[in-house]
Amino acid sequence: GTVKLSILVLEDEPEVRAAIERDLMQLAPTVRIEPAEDVEDAWEVIGEILDDGDFLAVALCDHRLPGTTGVDFMIEMAHDPDLAATGKVLVTGQADLEDTVRAVNDAQLDHYIAKHWNAEELIEIVKEQLTDYVIKMKLNPLPYLKVLDMERALDAVRDYGRAD
Repeated sequence: GTVKLSILVLEDEPEVRAAIERDLMQLAPTVRIEPAEDVEDAWEVIGEILDDGDFLAVALCDHRLPGTTGVDFMIEMAHDPDLAATGKVLVTGQADLEDTVRAVNDAQLDHYIAKHWNAEELIEIVKEQLTDYVIKMKLNPLPYLKVLDMERALDAVRDYGRAD
């Protein structure tokens, strides 16, 4: 089958994690949605995604986590060549300015969503990130059109056709 684009949902509070997953459900089955409750768990999940030959397209991360923080995790991701193109989105109600600055400067943060988001906003941001990922990785956008920003995806389809 088609290689799946995956979204990591890293959030230690079960009800918040469930809410994000629920809001993203409309992107399944085109996209694989993988929850994780802490950074150790997240690396295991990423390992499984990559072992399956799928792509980690977007990581939605809370900042305040047990152990390693979300920002530190995203800094580690930014230095991992397999994850260079992964969209990094901080979903948090509690990152102070210093954490946020580190996320932007050191973790190449792509987007910041404050709790409490609304589902439409979340979907729009995730579609934007998925589209960026497909374009950066020079993937054929056609299998993923349902979950992409249509206008940009169609431009990318035209470009993909003349990649030589």
